[in-house]
Amino acid sequence: MTTEAVIFDIDGTLVDSNDAHARAWVAAFAGERIDVDYAAVRRAIGMGGDKLIPAVSTVDPESAVGKRLRERRAEEFADVQFPRVKAFPHVRTLALRLVEDGYRLAIATSAKEDELWPLVERAGIADLLAAHSSSDNANGSKPDPDIVEAALARAKVDADKAIMVGDTPYDVEAAQRAGVRIVAVTCGGWSASDLKGAMAVYADAADLLARYDASPFARR
Repeated sequence: MTTEAVIFDIDGTLVDSNDAHARAWVAAFAGERIDVDYAAVRRAIGMGGDKLIPAVSTVDPESAVGKRLRERRAEEFADVQFPRVKAFPHVRTLALRLVEDGYRLAIATSAKEDELWPLVERAGIADLLAAHSSSDNANGSKPDPDIVEAALARAKVDADKAIMVGDTPYDVEAAQRAGVRIVAVTCGGWSASDLKGAMAVYADAADLLARYDASPFARR
């Protein structure tokens, strides 16, 4: 089997943004005078708002309050949280190695389209991508497979010829449901035991790069 494409999640995988997203959600709920548990919100990061809101509260995500929560979160993330977000070490170096080995690179994220590109620019890989998909391109966010399937279609690659890289159990489930193998990283805050189903687990991009020749990406 020849692998042709690598599909990256971005938040918590390429950029250290999971805590920033959690803080933005907590602030959004506070703006609606709704108390939510930070730890519960943090563990829901990786889902889209359609699933996170009901996971941590009784709010209907399609209600007026649910829509305001999404708007407040987006504003809080863009204005307050995003300026402090940084890429994990050696993300671009890893991406360059993959491109040199002939892989097409794509992004599959639960982020909205208008948040995707600032994150990609922060990761430093915008010029290396062949395709991307966001929650705007799918009916359901992770762990539904829709976003991964959209990335496959845009990258013009079959599921069995792609490997995904993600940091949450929602990435693992979404990839599996789309028929895509997945490599996981723990830099997003989840442990290796949380990421069961991944074919390999690394600490972060730097760790994967250091062990590249023995990884599922090595051209043998």
